[in-house]
Amino acid sequence: MYSIIPATVFRDGTPQELTDEQEQLKRDIYEKMNPRRRKFVDRIGYENWDPFQKPNEPLDMRMDVTKRTTQQLVGAFLREAARRGPYSNDYGKGALQCALGVVNKDEKYQGIFDFCLWYHELLKQEGHIE
Repeated sequence: MYSIIPATVFRDGTPQELTDEQEQLKRDIYEKMNPRRRKFVDRIGYENWDPFQKPNEPLDMRMDVTKRTTQQLVGAFLREAARRGPYSNDYGKGALQCALGVVNKDEKYQGIFDFCLWYHELLKQEGHIE
């Protein structure tokens, strides 16, 4: 299920400020790489390459402001959705992607979330829903 989620969701994406010693170590690592690996670094750009990247946090360790993990949020949401009737796998995948995006403060999913809130209010104002 997690294979559909881009890796960028799992990292905070903030570039690190490297010390002079780390810059030298980065250059040494690059120069000792085999040509195939160096080609990858060249493709993403040497300045964008971070050999000292922070490891990904386990998914279960990430919590939102309510101190719930993504799994807990999605589980509670889907249990409630099941009370309203059956739902598809795509529905569940969409809920998982949105939960991961919101918990990780991904701007794409924050935009989706904000739009959904706005649209719900619009439907209420126009009398389409109560």
